[in-house]
Amino acid sequence: MKIGILQADDVNPVLQPEHGNYPQMFEKALRAVLPDCELPVYRVLDGELPATTTECDAWLITGSKFGVNDGLHWIEALSDFVRTLWAEQRPLVGICFGHQLMARALGGTVVKSDKGWGVGLSFNQVIERKPWMQPWQEELDLLVSHQDQVVVLPEEAQVLASSDFCPYYLIQYGECFLSVQGHPEFCVDYCRALMEMRRDSLPAARLRAGRASLNAEADSQLMMQWIASFLQMAAARLSA
Repeated sequence: MKIGILQADDVNPVLQPEHGNYPQMFEKALRAVLPDCELPVYRVLDGELPATTTECDAWLITGSKFGVNDGLHWIEALSDFVRTLWAEQRPLVGICFGHQLMARALGGTVVKSDKGWGVGLSFNQVIERKPWMQPWQEELDLLVSHQDQVVVLPEEAQVLASSDFCPYYLIQYGECFLSVQGHPEFCVDYCRALMEMRRDSLPAARLRAGRASLNAEADSQLMMQWIASFLQMAAARLSA
């Protein structure tokens, strides 16, 4: 399977020697569940978009320090590409920033949440069960780092997992789009390092809670397995 990585940011250079950049994180996470996948990278943050929607079997939008409401040209161009993928019913997964951009591109609303930063491990309940959720479990706990949240859903959206802090955590659109607010590609050490880099902008109580949450186990590999299964089913449906 060929999955195009739509890279919307770079890992801070200070953290790259130990943790790599976003494409390397996704390559490690995806190859654990799809060993033979191809993962071409498109630096959309530099204006590099695919020439056609058919260059890959499926697509994935990474996280980003930028916000979907920043008004940057590349964000608007990426939103247009997302709408084209939707019109053609081509498989797409969005992570964090990608989750928010997909919602906004399809008519939803994203704002800086009045609940503040989400950091550390987030604890969520799966409220809808889908055939691609194999193996199945009722919880979905993932590492997070975000201020923005989807607050108004597009008409096509179905919420699959939720929490009090982030009600629209995992969303499916039709049979071809899937997005999640959490980061299944993050490891605990990177999440911890990211929190420490941002400690001056995080409330002290939120930082302490984020640090403490890292003692629990993240469902990162489960989410990557779900993503792989979803993309395989969506791609098979498109080619049928």
